[in-house]
Amino acid sequence: MIDLPEGKLFVGGAWEEGTGPEITSIFPADGSVNRVLRGASQADGLRAIERARAAQADPAWRNLKAHERAKYLYAIADGIEANADRISFIQTRDTGKTLKETKALAMSAAGTFRYFGAVLETSDEALTVQRGDAMTLSVYEPLGLVGAITPWNSPIASDAQKVAPALAAGNAVLLKPASWSPLVSLELARIVEAAGLPKGLFSVLPGAGREIGNLLVDHPDIARVSFTGGTTTGRQLARQAAEKLMPVSLELGGKSPTIVFADADIDQAIAGVLFGIFSSTGQSCIAGARLFVERPIYDQFVSRLVEVTKRLKVGNPFEADTQVAPLIHFDHRESVAEHVEAARADGGEILCGGRMPEGADYAKGAYYLPTIIAGLPNTARMCREEVFGPVLAVLPFDSEEDVIAQSNDNSYGLALGLWTKDFPKAWRVGRAISTGTVWVNTYKQFSISTPFGGEKDSGIGREKGREGMRAYMAQKSIYTDLSGKPHPWALPAMEGAA
Repeated sequence: MIDLPEGKLFVGGAWEEGTGPEITSIFPADGSVNRVLRGASQADGLRAIERARAAQADPAWRNLKAHERAKYLYAIADGIEANADRISFIQTRDTGKTLKETKALAMSAAGTFRYFGAVLETSDEALTVQRGDAMTLSVYEPLGLVGAITPWNSPIASDAQKVAPALAAGNAVLLKPASWSPLVSLELARIVEAAGLPKGLFSVLPGAGREIGNLLVDHPDIARVSFTGGTTTGRQLARQAAEKLMPVSLELGGKSPTIVFADADIDQAIAGVLFGIFSSTGQSCIAGARLFVERPIYDQFVSRLVEVTKRLKVGNPFEADTQVAPLIHFDHRESVAEHVEAARADGGEILCGGRMPEGADYAKGAYYLPTIIAGLPNTARMCREEVFGPVLAVLPFDSEEDVIAQSNDNSYGLALGLWTKDFPKAWRVGRAISTGTVWVNTYKQFSISTPFGGEKDSGIGREKGREGMRAYMAQKSIYTDLSGKPHPWALPAMEGAA
């Protein structure tokens, strides 16, 4: 049995009891309590900010050469990889995700730190084209202090995508994980500490958004905030950031379309659609929650999709054959169920699922069956609002123009999946739909080297990729005179002087 983190907070390099409201982490498969801890208060956050400011300004960190700073990221990556089984166990207990998925997330986090270490070592600054009697350069410097606010659905991977590039850029980072899943981020703090990162440069402050989230956004010493979460909170954060002219990146919600054309490989499309919506129990911002199927194959495709969905293994996340695990929390399950009941009231036909599973194995857990709903127009609430659960709306379409229009008729623009053997068609449709990511004949494939973000209500800015580190830096231009002469503007006055 692996011990869970004891619950102390990592405040500017010191392990301390929180002084904020109590946080209870539960195991969603049976409701048992993982850990009760005190979250961070504003006083805890202010202490972390003070320590971060001192550590980030210390020449021992600020003046490190790129390859020297990269060593810390490589050490953190090695620490995550060496502790992947432990991290996986903690995250499965904390979130209810399957052990297979949490192991993959841990390895992804290790890869993210290693990637940004390499980006740091190989990033060049620029000697810009000379246009006068000066040598001109463009250089990059740390912003200072960065706030990272991460969601509960994939904490270790989300943490790494913000913390790694911000540290690589030379900043100090204050991480606020979600109250529903605080434990794996505290485990990350233990690994960062063991890697020898100078004290003060990293803090983990689980707590309420009104306490720690607002502090990170409003405090004058915080130079940038990166947020992943709901659109409503993201809008409020953006308004607060605008008051202090602070840059932000916002990775928000989604209601992503998936499109199956009549010429698609049906087996490939069925597998992709299932994975796109029901893996992670649908708790994913990029879940393919709206399925459009070309009308000539609609009945056949949906019938087979329903048949296969009913055979998905719903079960305990520690069982190797489980495909659909419990939802994160009982409150969240109620929210998903309410969305389904609203769709039913709007005239939707529940083709499968639409309820909690029956049996003793499920009685104590936050389970909900994979659900497919037909008979709703694209304007229905189920097709417009993010459910964040294992719920799929299916709709027919008649032409490229029709499916492009329906896909774009939504406030979100995060991801798109499409299945067809016709590459020119895939190119046309993928370019015509407003979205940050397009998957062709696949879904939910990621690479840390490829930028990620959304359009419209799905957010602003991009994470990942080589430019992901530059987002946490300030660009500075430097001009150095090469002529060796006084500026001619001042010469008339100078000639008359002694």
